[in-house]
Amino acid sequence: MSLRLYNSLSRELETFVPLVPGEVGMYVCGMTIYDLCHVGHARMMMAFDVVYRWLVASGYRVTYVRNITDIDDKIIKRAVERGISIRALTDEMIAAMREDIGALGIAPPTLEPRATEYVPQMLSLIERLEGRGLAYRAENGDVNYAVRKFAGYGKLSGKSLDDLRAGERVEVDRGKHDPLDFVLWKAAKAEEPEDAKFSGAPYELGRPGWHIECSAMSCATLGEAFDIHGGGMDLQFPHHENEIAQSEGAGLPFARYWLHNGFLNVDDEKMSKSLGNFFTIREVLQRYDGETLRFFMLRTHYRRPFNFSDTHIEDARVALRRLYTALDAVAPIAVELDWSESTAAAFKAAMDEDFNTPQALAVLFELAAEVNRSRSPQAAGLLRALGATLGILQGNPRDYLQGGTAVDAAWIEDRIAARAAAKAARDFARADAIRAELAHRGVTLKDGPEGTTWVAA
Repeated sequence: MSLRLYNSLSRELETFVPLVPGEVGMYVCGMTIYDLCHVGHARMMMAFDVVYRWLVASGYRVTYVRNITDIDDKIIKRAVERGISIRALTDEMIAAMREDIGALGIAPPTLEPRATEYVPQMLSLIERLEGRGLAYRAENGDVNYAVRKFAGYGKLSGKSLDDLRAGERVEVDRGKHDPLDFVLWKAAKAEEPEDAKFSGAPYELGRPGWHIECSAMSCATLGEAFDIHGGGMDLQFPHHENEIAQSEGAGLPFARYWLHNGFLNVDDEKMSKSLGNFFTIREVLQRYDGETLRFFMLRTHYRRPFNFSDTHIEDARVALRRLYTALDAVAPIAVELDWSESTAAAFKAAMDEDFNTPQALAVLFELAAEVNRSRSPQAAGLLRALGATLGILQGNPRDYLQGGTAVDAAWIEDRIAARAAAKAARDFARADAIRAELAHRGVTLKDGPEGTTWVAA
């Protein structure tokens, strides 16, 4: 079965055929890095981490580019507020981002270009657009894109120019020929810090607009045509629509498949600081381990809306423990995945149908049940190997099952030893009392042929 993915451009499931057999170029719009990443960012990066991992597991050589926007209005404002340079702020936030998403098992991309490193390529693209009559210089020194001169505008989002004009969202700028036009190059303002100003020859001193950054960086790193462009559903319009207008307007073939992950809600409401339901990744990781959060996200298909709630995370924690319990009971042996084997084939069929992680997880739970029935190290090894393609089940099972409790492990072992001594002395009332004491502290005992072990309840 061939990989099929939902192409936002055609609005259909399509069989994936890369430009170069066996190779994939994928660009995903990354973070505007002025603050700590929140769970919505985690959801986006998780979605494309799954895409990346599955492409690699399918045998493709993948060049995965996820950019960093390290210059924009919010970044400048935050750096000024803190009294530090823009570079100091963005370096700090990039380090924090990598730490936070690393805890979720999100693999680093092949390339992570920073916008400020590609300003010459952006200027070259702007010049190309101006030469084609699609860009013009405004009286205030900005360079703008003339939206109505690009015939294909709106094909990704499905929005017509008349609809956009009627529901105008862009602040009207007297320097624009049309309110729909967007900025490619922003002329510097006197009050802006010096490190926010870049040489713009042949244009004025200034900095790039947001949309031109991704057009330039994707083509500079992957070529004028590449396979997959991804990002959150919120970027489909105007960001991705504008990227298409810029790149195709400049005569570049650009991206062939467009993938978008669904919106994130918190307790069925849009995440918002004003609603008090806004959480950074770091805040969530203080309450839940990274693998539980990762597993939680895998339970929702990447294109569907994702509902974040403590109840759902707790459900995910219990479910993940079931898989680890199977691996704890039967030590897995190393296996090489054979995609023709029935269980692996069912897993592959799920993932090949637009990265259907909920269905793939259902296969893992069926396999865990088989491990529990057969006590087969081979089946346990297959469970672990399939989990690896999703970035889960790679930890020590006992460590995972014993995690999540604040009770000191040495004290627990002492209580287990005291219980064993009570049982040896046939003081079963005391042994039962110790078990109850541990259960009250969130510790569950398991008696087996090789002695007593414990897990966090």
